[in-house]
Amino acid sequence: QVQLVESGGGLVQAGGSLRLSCAASGSDFSVLLMGWYRQAPGKQRELVARFTGRRSTNYADSVTGRFTISRDNAKNTVYLQMNSLKPEDTAVYYCAADLVSDYVVGSWGQGTQVTVSS
Repeated sequence: QVQLVESGGGLVQAGGSLRLSCAASGSDFSVLLMGWYRQAPGKQRELVARFTGRRSTNYADSVTGRFTISRDNAKNTVYLQMNSLKPEDTAVYYCAADLVSDYVVGSWGQGTQVTVSS
């Protein structure tokens, strides 16, 4: 099973940027489909961005054009660059590994809090 550790969350003003990182261990990272999800209070966990192939990606409509998922296979790390943040982006962000589909995930990270103030 893959172990995931997220970092980079925090408090930021609306319009600001954050970059989340997720370090993976325990498996061949380069072959894993990775993704980022988020869960706001009182809401279900939702897909934010994911790799659908070696280089192909998919984004939630709400973050398209603002967020970018990327990976560095040499560092076993996946990133989520978040720009033009909005208060509605406030949530706990989770890294996910070994995505079989948008809703079937092999491993989850512990989550990192992102809070966007207005």
